[in-house]
Amino acid sequence: MGIRQSQKTKRHERLLKVVNTDPFHTDEELSEILSVSVPTIRLDRIELNIPELRERIKRLASESHSKVKSMSSGDIVGHIIDIELNNFGVSVLETDDSMVFEKTKIVRGQFIYAFAESIAMAVINENAAIVAVANIKYKLPVYSGARLVARCELKEIREKDDKRYLVWIKVFNKNIEVFRGKYILISV
Repeated sequence: MGIRQSQKTKRHERLLKVVNTDPFHTDEELSEILSVSVPTIRLDRIELNIPELRERIKRLASESHSKVKSMSSGDIVGHIIDIELNNFGVSVLETDDSMVFEKTKIVRGQFIYAFAESIAMAVINENAAIVAVANIKYKLPVYSGARLVARCELKEIREKDDKRYLVWIKVFNKNIEVFRGKYILISV
């Protein structure tokens, strides 16, 4: 095996590892991580049968949406790419100009809230739920074109007269936290 082939094999191994660890990287981000050009990343993805970012997200979302009980897939804001009911969930939202204030190009809070609420409701193993209490914090502005990743975790389940769920959510833009929420949901 020649030196170039060896370098290519090592790069392919690194690419597979990076994409398997975090499937949300764009080709541009992958090229920076691996210190190669974007066309090289695209050729490597084709050789390794790694779909482009949008296709990776769609595949993960289609597998995860079928697990959700509390809402239909049409009601979900963003794309749920990983979920374990009554435990955790991960969702992605691609922001665009239709979601922003015209003057500032900052994504409106209602889109980020709905995105977070959606994964919070999806993670509970109930047929229906409503938000009883939401304690939220917008930490940084989000601009059009950002790819947001929400990670939620079910912290506890309380049962008295009704079922209550405490869900923590963090929303990230390029691994920087931009939103945090603590939701108490009630099964209905």
